[in-house]
Amino acid sequence: MRQFSFSFSSFYIFFFFFIISPQETSSAVKSVFSIDIIKQTCRTCADKSTIFSHDLCLTSLQSIPVSHATNIQGLALIAMELALENATNTISSIEKLLTSRTFDPFARACLEDCFKLYSHGVVTLIDATGAFLTGQYSTANVWLSAVMEGATTCEEGFPEKEGELSPLTKENYYLFQLCDIALCIIHLLSLPLHS
Repeated sequence: MRQFSFSFSSFYIFFFFFIISPQETSSAVKSVFSIDIIKQTCRTCADKSTIFSHDLCLTSLQSIPVSHATNIQGLALIAMELALENATNTISSIEKLLTSRTFDPFARACLEDCFKLYSHGVVTLIDATGAFLTGQYSTANVWLSAVMEGATTCEEGFPEKEGELSPLTKENYYLFQLCDIALCIIHLLSLPLHS
């Protein structure tokens, strides 16, 4: 069984060298600008979709300190990194649920399916991030969409048995939404203004 670990330290180092723009602007102006870009991005994405969570977008992106000193490309990376962290943590949660032996055979089978979907999702998120970093936005979109489909498939497996509830509803929702944030930002970057 593969173990996944996640560290934001390498993520921050990456941002320090490649994403943060070297403008000489006061920190107060940068902070207002970054909050405005987060708010503007989340509002634009929410206006384009009925399933996009504006509140989750704001709270997720604003919770990462580096988001207050980045640009729109950095916000897409933050969303992908948060999705990767969610997927990695969910794998650990699924492992704990499977060892608890409190689930019937149907629910165990669903959890095992979710484990496979999330394990594949971690690899796919890493590939999507790599594609994004090399400017292959359409490839990143396909892979992010595949991860979203995996979260949906995981969630929809449980109610196939009447009365069965998913113990991963929150995790599936967050993974779906975090990928949707990244997808929307990549779409915005693909518009002619950002070419």
